[in-house]
Amino acid sequence: MLAAGSVVAFVPTADLDTSRPFYEESLGLTVVHADDFACVFDANGTMLRLTPVGDFTPHPFTVLGWDVADIVAEVEALSTKGVEFRCYDGMGQDDLGIWSSPSGARIAWFGDHDGNTLSLTQF
Repeated sequence: MLAAGSVVAFVPTADLDTSRPFYEESLGLTVVHADDFACVFDANGTMLRLTPVGDFTPHPFTVLGWDVADIVAEVEALSTKGVEFRCYDGMGQDDLGIWSSPSGARIAWFGDHDGNTLSLTQF
């Protein structure tokens, strides 16, 4: 049924004007459309809708992630743009904040201006 459809990703924000520069400038996503209802980005062929929802409490888990070829290079590049990577107690992350999972995937987490948890994964 939906196997042929494209996924659309949604990320909540309290303020589009504050959040848009993070996704556009810090993360390097291209704006496709913007209005009062959403700022729409092209995330490598996936539509990402940054949607104003007013006040909200961000979830403590990842809401959006990227599959990357070289996690070290991506973490270093994003860090130079002011992106701060999160370290969690007991996870055994390296100095860059990268965790090596039991499956062999390497994961790093960071937050946007609303406190949403985002991630990078090198499978």
